[in-house]
Amino acid sequence: MLARNSVSLISSVEKFACATQTISPIRRLCLTRTVYASTKPKEVSLSRFEPNKYVNYEKQAQTLEIVKKRLNQPLTLSEKILYSHADDPKTQQFERGKSYLRLRPDRVAMQDATAQMAVLQFISSGLPNVLCPTTIHCDHLIEAQLGGDQDLKRAKDQNKEVYNFLATASAKYDIGFWKPGSGIIHQIILENYAYPGLLLIGTDSHTPNGGGLGGLCIGVGGADAVDVMANMPWELKCPKVIGVRLTGQLSGWTSAKDVILKLAGILTVKGGTGAIIEYFGPGVKSISCTGMGTICNMGAEIGATTSVFPYNERMAEYLKATKREDIANFANEYRDVLLTADEGAKYDRVIDINLSELEPHVNGPFTPDLAHPIDKLGKEAEKNKWPTDIRVGLIGSCTNSSYEDMARSANIAQQAINKGIKAKSLFTVTPGSEQVRATIERDGIAEKLRQIGGVVLANACGPCIGQWDRKDIKKGEKNTIISSYNRNFTGRNDANPQTHAFVTSPDLVTAMILSGDLRFNPLTDSLTAADGSKFKLEPPTGDNLPSKGFDPGEDTYQEPPKDGTSLKVDVDPKSARLQLLEPFKPWDGKDYIDFPVLIKIKGKCTTDHISAAGPWLKYRGHLDNISNNMFIAAVNEENNEANNIKNRLTNEWGKVPDVARSYKSKDTPWVVIGDENYGEGSSREHAALEPRHLGGRAIIVKSFARIHETNLKKQGMLALTFDNPADYDKIKPDDKVSILGLNKLTPGQPVECRIKHSNGKTETIKLLHTLNEPQIGWFKAGSALNAMRTYFASKKNADKTSA
Repeated sequence: MLARNSVSLISSVEKFACATQTISPIRRLCLTRTVYASTKPKEVSLSRFEPNKYVNYEKQAQTLEIVKKRLNQPLTLSEKILYSHADDPKTQQFERGKSYLRLRPDRVAMQDATAQMAVLQFISSGLPNVLCPTTIHCDHLIEAQLGGDQDLKRAKDQNKEVYNFLATASAKYDIGFWKPGSGIIHQIILENYAYPGLLLIGTDSHTPNGGGLGGLCIGVGGADAVDVMANMPWELKCPKVIGVRLTGQLSGWTSAKDVILKLAGILTVKGGTGAIIEYFGPGVKSISCTGMGTICNMGAEIGATTSVFPYNERMAEYLKATKREDIANFANEYRDVLLTADEGAKYDRVIDINLSELEPHVNGPFTPDLAHPIDKLGKEAEKNKWPTDIRVGLIGSCTNSSYEDMARSANIAQQAINKGIKAKSLFTVTPGSEQVRATIERDGIAEKLRQIGGVVLANACGPCIGQWDRKDIKKGEKNTIISSYNRNFTGRNDANPQTHAFVTSPDLVTAMILSGDLRFNPLTDSLTAADGSKFKLEPPTGDNLPSKGFDPGEDTYQEPPKDGTSLKVDVDPKSARLQLLEPFKPWDGKDYIDFPVLIKIKGKCTTDHISAAGPWLKYRGHLDNISNNMFIAAVNEENNEANNIKNRLTNEWGKVPDVARSYKSKDTPWVVIGDENYGEGSSREHAALEPRHLGGRAIIVKSFARIHETNLKKQGMLALTFDNPADYDKIKPDDKVSILGLNKLTPGQPVECRIKHSNGKTETIKLLHTLNEPQIGWFKAGSALNAMRTYFASKKNADKTSA
């Protein structure tokens, strides 16, 4: 209540009371409550699950007013939302691309694969319960195999230990728990928790999906989530803002997905790094709320911090449809102040997209920024000898699993049914949530998709993240799949490096599987009906919201008890899936001298390369076991092979995790050398935890993806970049690397790196870092969690002393 009421009501009496130590904390608190009691802010609940926690537009507006007076300039929507959550608006710096912001997010969301490690870290903090609204969503551990009910039943059995751990930890620490089968985290957030002006952090890289409802929803690692759960300010380097001006309107075969597919082709997988993508312009009004969510969701594929749309009528419609009309009405009051950009706001770059001229796109293979307008895809496929026989089409995932997506696909399916044809490719359908599943079943949409050969999978991530027990091909077989997902990195969906995965809209997936050919263009090409006649598909249509309202389906939410402090969370010491964490050792105060290079990585290195998903997801709560997948997909420059490196202590070749463990057993720390945009992709902090656990001390690359760089810092790793990117070529796999002057580690100042070649010659280069003073503290403490634990211990002792 105090936090919600602080601003213009502060009287001179209260200012004096808070500024002096002459009255006791209890009396000062009472005085504060008395002063604030004179006016009561509007109470609009954050969600139906949290009736006594409220949307805080008043406080945001007052905080923003302080910042605006200091900056004296029009602000973008992104800046308004960020700065209105500033921890200290009166003194902290607000400079895009330079200053670090200390922010107070409104809530935390975690999916089950990342929540395990985040909860284990929170347990290590020693706090009795979370101090910020938090939820856990079980969506990553359900493997697609036979169909929804059967796959869900098998997942509950196989993951019983993990689900029980997360459920009991949620109850103990005051966390809302969404059971397996509830749906994909980002769809659940959109339906229940996202709202205009929200600042949310989530332990998944596609958290930005919530930007479709006008919030800044940012993907982070678990250690960042622990900070916020512990009521500590969350730190973010002040992002730049890239504006995307939309004109015209969507129509025909062009969908919201094509906006981000086009933008990915313009910006590439790293073009949005360090920036928020902010959409504006008259074209926005032709995109549904869930369509805006699709666009924001896949902004992760261009490296953006997050993406956001301004509050508008389409968002208000969606809020009303999901029984949150009170939030829509409240947002209407703050539309100009908080929820839209100021007139004259400046962007670091503006990109124009005319929706009326935008063509349907298909991106891939192997990278989401290889963009092809549909009329050019066939020729590109033939030129590059990509397999043109589509083996599987997949719709759904967190990117495209809304009611509108399913309705438009069903419209195409109905056209096929009318002509007596079915899909020539295998076809899977993933509803985004239990609510979407129940509604498309009630409205006959799911049945239409089944009639052309569709298999409705569980409400979960499934093949999008590699949870797919694929049987139609052998591993190593060259083939093509097409999906409405967001990522198509090598081996991501099915662990087969020869699968050519393409991403597009659900509309094009559904149309193209009817021909089974990657060269098919539904805008111009014909299909053959059952009677032998030729016909062309009409552009799809479909309601963006169900006319009968949503069917909520089965209740899958577990509310935490009012007091869970007496509950116990057990972790079996013999468990293969869960393991309590041991703190990393603090820095010993010495320079890093003559460390071997574990691996010099050639080319793209995503978090999938560093810590593979798929079958490894079952070990996400056991750091030592999951570390056996460390760098197994990264290509070693020395031999152009994956998972085969030379042990410099024994001169024998071995698997990457095995060599790392050998070094660790001999107390020999090591470094890794990488290329551009190192760590792009998922937010999984295991890609930082595993190298730290197995003895890594520094990652040296040409450039980092944002989330991964932060994750490395949180675990006490040095995340360093070459001052001159060409210096990447100077370090050889058999070199030894020294990092010098660490006792003088200073924000903004490079460190010296000495390279010792195998022939005895040495050379020195400069390495850059983005560590600020608190982050240098994490490095010295051994990890951010160590620093937090020390902070809370000292605070507890201070409280005892003052008492």
